[in-house]
Amino acid sequence: MAAGAKTPLPRLMQLDTPQATVGLAEYLAPLLQAGDIICLYGELGSGKTFFAAALGRALGVPEDLDSPSFVLLKEYQAARFPLYHLDLYRLHSPSELLDLGLFDFLESGVTLIEWPRLALSLIPGRLLQLDLKFSFDGRRRQVEILARGRWAAYFV
Repeated sequence: MAAGAKTPLPRLMQLDTPQATVGLAEYLAPLLQAGDIICLYGELGSGKTFFAAALGRALGVPEDLDSPSFVLLKEYQAARFPLYHLDLYRLHSPSELLDLGLFDFLESGVTLIEWPRLALSLIPGRLLQLDLKFSFDGRRRQVEILARGRWAAYFV
């Protein structure tokens, strides 16, 4: 990491308070670059959309992010680049995803993908991907971070 770099975070973190989730979003926001993809895994209610909203605020999006479940894709203007928020829960095939025009915008901003299973085979390998796996057992929320490429330096 370069001078002034951030202290690495653990790859498995307890997010016991909403502020802990906001803290993760605030840690990531200045590191993000256009073309980055963050895949958000987890069951319903595990914290994916809450994290997305916190990341939007940390990136300077002026409006609140909410779930794009019924429209599939929402675009927001962040301070440095667009933020694309996809929710693929209701899609059943990769062809439905291609109909969204995913590759028309993927490299111009940061893309958050909730329920990314269908997208994984279509995402170009050269793009950076950060996987956040949220879980919630009714009492405790945690995130497991799978970091590849340049992201590996930020998580231990």
